[in-house]
Amino acid sequence: MCQKEFLNYRLYRELKNEGGIFQFTGAIESITDGQTLWVKGDDLTLPVSLEKTKCFLLPLHEGDGFPEAPEQIRWKAVSTFTEGTKVFIGGQIKKQDNRLIFVSTKEEPLIVIFYNCSDTELLPFIIRSARTRSGYWNVITPAFLVIGALILISLAAYFLNRPAFRLTVISSIIAVFIPVLPVMPPGFIFTLLYRSFTWNARKQRVNCDLAHYGLIPETNPHDAKKFAVRAYLLEFLAWLFIILCILTNIAFIIMILSLFQVISF
Repeated sequence: MCQKEFLNYRLYRELKNEGGIFQFTGAIESITDGQTLWVKGDDLTLPVSLEKTKCFLLPLHEGDGFPEAPEQIRWKAVSTFTEGTKVFIGGQIKKQDNRLIFVSTKEEPLIVIFYNCSDTELLPFIIRSARTRSGYWNVITPAFLVIGALILISLAAYFLNRPAFRLTVISSIIAVFIPVLPVMPPGFIFTLLYRSFTWNARKQRVNCDLAHYGLIPETNPHDAKKFAVRAYLLEFLAWLFIILCILTNIAFIIMILSLFQVISF
């Protein structure tokens, strides 16, 4: 049996020893042997093996807009949560030690999400928070930006007094400023437009996901395509504005360098 529906007592009775892939929501009842989480649902209490399991904590959020991205936590930190904390489990349930238990496998990684909202708001909340994280920035990005800037400055300084390498000097100086070009005048106005269009594109992406699951009133999965098309269009315009911003500021930098006779035409 392989299903992706919410597990209840009736389905649990039908499982016998076969297992399957299910979703389950409930509240923390207890933790035994340091890695087995017992979750109590409406009519069923199930064990969950936290070993090699990805656990996430949904942030608190009030008002409109996007909530913060889900925080991945170590499964050992789950022992600090109080009894009654709401939890969602998605993955494989199989028989181990003569009992059915949710476990994480290589083929079907188990996902455990702790949350503090109503069950009806859980899926929309997850979709909105998942759209928050940027794929272009992580913990090592600042270090690589600094290293890259130092290399480019050294390169420009080394070739500064060599007329044959004038283009190398110009390219190095401009490249140093590329990470900060979007927040520099005079092109900053295009960055504001980029942020506005990106924000609206992200909202259309969320609407696309919500419509796909039928979570927007008077919409159906086919309406998701309309939201997707709008998102693509807004994203295209957003990238067009950021390119205009960078080109504008590059032209501005070249003009400043020419005024100080660093370069000549």
